[in-house]
Amino acid sequence: MTIRILIADDQPLVLTGLRTILQAEADMQVAGEARDGDQAIRLAAELTPDVVLLDIQMPGTDGITATRLILAAGGPRVIILTTFDLDEYVYEALRAGASGFLVKDIPDDQLVAGIRAVVRGDTLLAPSVTRRLIETYTRRPPNAGQLPAAGTLTPRETEVWQLMARGLTNAEIAAELFVGEATVKTHVSRVMMKLGARDRIQAVVLAYENDLA
Repeated sequence: MTIRILIADDQPLVLTGLRTILQAEADMQVAGEARDGDQAIRLAAELTPDVVLLDIQMPGTDGITATRLILAAGGPRVIILTTFDLDEYVYEALRAGASGFLVKDIPDDQLVAGIRAVVRGDTLLAPSVTRRLIETYTRRPPNAGQLPAAGTLTPRETEVWQLMARGLTNAEIAAELFVGEATVKTHVSRVMMKLGARDRIQAVVLAYENDLA
């Protein structure tokens, strides 16, 4: 399977760097390049890539709005590109439906591994950086409220949901609960299905919004 990727950034050097890294991978192809949010929205619809790497700060339509519009149109998964120490909008991008985020100075191997993970339906929840980010931005989530679907979870599913929100991997959750990893995967799948979460990272955001983390 070849992963087709749309990259969007207003900095030519960043686009060149991303293209060089991704094209060197046998299973990846750069389907297109966008210089602003409006172009990214249009190309996501025209080129139907598997994933969009989207800069959060671009001229015109910003990355958050572009993410929301791309996904509302049934578009591909979106990975936000950000400079963590300066970016105060990542949480909003996750709420808009992004499948995760990558810091722009991430090592090449982690970049390609992260893209493959998102295409598989996994998450970019790095235990260190992402946990810090979500804990920071979910302390004041707008329009926070109890999610009715949360009441449909079993006690064990709720427990797994809380551990997901702590940034634990499936293997770590299995060790915490003294169960097999396959059992954890089943619980995680059921949690996301019942919550209507697009992927794991949205399930984590919902946990924080519902004071379960």
